[in-house]
Amino acid sequence: MATISERLKLFMEELSADAIEERVVEYTIREVHNGRKLSDVFQDPYVRNRLSEERLNGVLENPDVVAALEEEITAAFERRDFGFAD
Repeated sequence: MATISERLKLFMEELSADAIEERVVEYTIREVHNGRKLSDVFQDPYVRNRLSEERLNGVLENPDVVAALEEEITAAFERRDFGFAD
């Protein structure tokens, strides 16, 4: 059984990790809205140095990130700009 001190430490670590993930979500949304590909954003040192692969998967499942991607896909279809070379 974990002590109160151990439980408190774990809680603080999880809270910190959640805050970091939220900042990465905000960064990802901003960069996607600026026209960057999601795969490129996920290769940025800012992202790679802050999240494990497991936590990065959580970013992919975030409803706000999904909504941002959907908006960019919709806009690309409206512009008929699919990123292909002419």
